Amino acid sequence: MSATPVTVTVTGAAGQIGYALLFRIASGQLLGPDTPVKLNLLEIPQAVKAAEGTAMELDDCAFPLLRGIDIFDDANAAFSGTNVALLVGARPRSKGMERGDLLEANGGIFGPQGKAINAGAADDVRVLVVGNPANTNALIAQASAPDVPAERFTAMTRLDHNRALAQLSKKLGVGLDEISKLTIWGNHSATQYPDLFHAEVGGKIAAEQVEREWLENDFIPTVAKRGAAIIEARGASSAASAANAAVDHVYDWVNGTPAGDWTSAAIPSDGSYGVPEGIISSFPVTSENGEWKIVQGLEIDEFSRGRIDASVAELVEERDTVATLGLI
Repeated sequence: MSATPVTVTVTGAAGQIGYALLFRIASGQLLGPDTPVKLNLLEIPQAVKAAEGTAMELDDCAFPLLRGIDIFDDANAAFSGTNVALLVGARPRSKGMERGDLLEANGGIFGPQGKAINAGAADDVRVLVVGNPANTNALIAQASAPDVPAERFTAMTRLDHNRALAQLSKKLGVGLDEISKLTIWGNHSATQYPDLFHAEVGGKIAAEQVEREWLENDFIPTVAKRGAAIIEARGASSAASAANAAVDHVYDWVNGTPAGDWTSAAIPSDGSYGVPEGIISSFPVTSENGEWKIVQGLEIDEFSRGRIDASVAELVEERDTVATLGLI
């Protein structure tokens, strides 16, 4: 077991996703069973007391890997020495709020957090943005941290990836372990594109095992709009499943993806597949030695090209909006 604990900072720690996430981290599921962790919880002042209650519960679990908990309402203190930053807290979209207003409001959160990461995080810091609109919030934080390598800023599309796996598993009546090479392309929004044309089930292309009508009119919209369906059903947004996806994303980033398979993550584009360089977009990715790499050489058919382009166009529009607002 490593003697030095890894410092993990979680923002919005008293919220529903934070609550579902913290116990998973403390138990060793984020980084592995041999890696001790220290938790830094960042909250707004009025939520610090709730975070203190969560910290009490974490203590009461007596997790062997948990080496300490600190609670902050100051970003600079919370990110000091951070190795893994999970940016969960964000400004939710309220009724009648334009997307530009939402981006501007979140700029006031993720810009200062990026500056704090730049000022005090550990040299090996890895950042996952969970709070929506996640891709562009990650871009804002990245732009505010010029001394941190750009590829250290990522956004979460693993939840979409996991949702797609589950829908395909149900449709074909197969175990999840029989599905590989599934991809989410683009934005973590309703424009995202879950791709079955490279996914395999039992070694055969998944798109060839389902009806085209189901793929276009059931599978894609179900995955893309799953978050809204959950809000409609339970009166609250996805929490445990989002926390689970964050754990999956960081675990694979640190420990590597399985040989012969890939996953989905929103990372800074290098221009691959026609996605403008610098946009934080979801791609098929592998992780090796702690670095994400975009899977190369996939043939993109006309249908997939149109879907990918539409989602990327939304990301470009968001980037241009935050640039106009002076956030990047």
